[in-house]
This record gives sequence, C-alpha cells and structure tokens, in this order.
Amino acid sequence: MKTNIKVLMIDDNANLIRKIKEYFKEHAVIDLAFEATDGIKALEQIKDHQNDYDLILMDLLISEKDGIEILEEMKKLNIEKHVIILSSIKKEYSVKMASKYNVDYYMLKPFSLESLEKRILEVVNLEETNSTKAKEENNIQMAISKLLHSLGVPSHIKGYQYIRESIYMMYTSKEMIGGITKEIYPEIAMRFDTTASRVERAIRHAIEVSWSRGDYELMEEIFGHSVDYDRAKPTNSEFIATLADRLRIDQNLIMS
Repeated sequence: MKTNIKVLMIDDNANLIRKIKEYFKEHAVIDLAFEATDGIKALEQIKDHQNDYDLILMDLLISEKDGIEILEEMKKLNIEKHVIILSSIKKEYSVKMASKYNVDYYMLKPFSLESLEKRILEVVNLEETNSTKAKEENNIQMAISKLLHSLGVPSHIKGYQYIRESIYMMYTSKEMIGGITKEIYPEIAMRFDTTASRVERAIRHAIEVSWSRGDYELMEEIFGHSVDYDRAKPTNSEFIATLADRLRIDQNLIMS
C-alpha cells in the first residue's frame, strides 16, 4: 500500500471540499493536497501538479469546463491518473460517458465519508496490491446494477442503492443469508446515515416498483416459484438472497 496518497479534488461545492479535507486531515495515508472549484482552475492544477498527486476526486457538474471536458483534455494531454467521479447525476448516459475515459469508480451523491475512504484506498492500490480482486469487485458491482436495471428497479430511488449494497454483501458473505435484519440492514443504515427500519422500507418499496414495471419473463426465470400468476412479490430477504445466488451462478459460468 502506498504510504501517502495525494488527492486532487474538483468540485464547485467548497463546503464539501472543506468537509472531506477535514475528514482526512489526520489520516495516516490519504492527503487531500490540491483542490479546485471550477473547470479552468482544475485543468491548471491537473497540468501543473501532474507528478504531485495520485488520484482525482471530481464532480461532473462544475463551472467553466464540466467533468467530461476535463477528462477529454486529460486524454489529449496523455495525463493518466486514478479518477473517482462524485456526482448526483444518475442518468445512465452520464455514467457511460465517464466510463469511456476509464474512470476507476462512479460514486453517487450523497455518500458516506467512510465509503469514500474505502474507495480511495481500493482504487489507488489497484495496481499495487490486489488488482484481480478489485477488478472482480467492480465487475460484480456492474453485474448487480445491470441485473437491477433489467428487473425494473429505478436507480434514482433510495432502495436501489440499498439493494445493490445488500446483494454485494450477501454475495461476498454467504453466512449473511439469515442475517438481513440483524446484520445487513444495520450495516447499510450506518453507511448511508439512516436507520435500519428506513432501509427495510426503502428496499420493500423498490421491490414493489420493480414488480410493477420489470421484465416478467426475467422475474419468472430468476425467482421461479416466487412468481405466480398474480405476480406475488418475494420478501426483501428472498429478493436479495436470490439475486446474490444468481450472480454466483453467472460469475462461475464466466470463470469456467
């Protein structure tokens, strides 16, 4: 692991920059060393200090030049840096545009500082410690998102994020299959600064929305007897556990 990770943050929200800088002030590894609140200043920092930082935290909606323009300019200048996008934009088009420039991660606002810390450590050490594991996690996250979109779960509702995190937790820890109430809900609540009961309700709502607009044939294929003629909905636990199991099957097929 790098002993010191220098970060350049680009965001027109000075309060957010201040909050993140304060959070990492005493951090043993991460140092928010550079900052910019508009696109022009950001490009100046990127070019003038390109040997002095390891990672860029960047919003897509910033003044003067937006995030995509900055990524385009970096590509023209052959400046290759780790990039984590921090954005409130949930549209699939924006995510696809950002992915064209090989950004390492796309985090939706609002996010917890603990999650940001974890992503920075994972991203910067991708090439140095365990690139296979990190790439696998990214692939799983993408597979989860694709599956939820196919099932009609809207990405703009809170339950979407909660379900995605829950599926990944259950995918990586099979023993959690019986601990959704005691383990998964409290963990998700802590990550998103909410309560376990709100997490439960948001997930239930997301499943209900999915059932009214999703691909019925895909639901029948995945959930089998859980889906009958009146489209009876599975419980939160059944929904999450079944999708986690589906992902294990799909990933084993890919690896074989």
